[in-house]
Amino acid sequence: QVQFVESGGGLVQPGGSLRLSCAASASISGIANMGWYRQAPGKQREWVAFILSGGNTYYRDSVKGRFTISRDNAKNTMYLQMNSLKPEDTAVYYCNSNPVRIGAWGQGTQVTVSS
Repeated sequence: QVQFVESGGGLVQPGGSLRLSCAASASISGIANMGWYRQAPGKQREWVAFILSGGNTYYRDSVKGRFTISRDNAKNTMYLQMNSLKPEDTAVYYCNSNPVRIGAWGQGTQVTVSS
């Protein structure tokens, strides 16, 4: 069972940037659809972006044009470049496949956007 470990979060001012990384414990080359999710305080977890093995990407409307998802199958790693961050992007960010693998959730990485 693959496990995911997220890193790269932190405290950033509005308008700032962060790059999140997702390291998998096993090969992700066979996982057709990988994604980033987030959960803000008091809210349900939501999807942020997906990337298919062929490179097609999908973003929720609120992050389009600001976030970029990418994957490196050779390194079993996925990334999320986040630019022009807004306070509403504050959340714990997770990575997983789509559909999710229940046992694969990591601890997430906290992203806080605040002045």
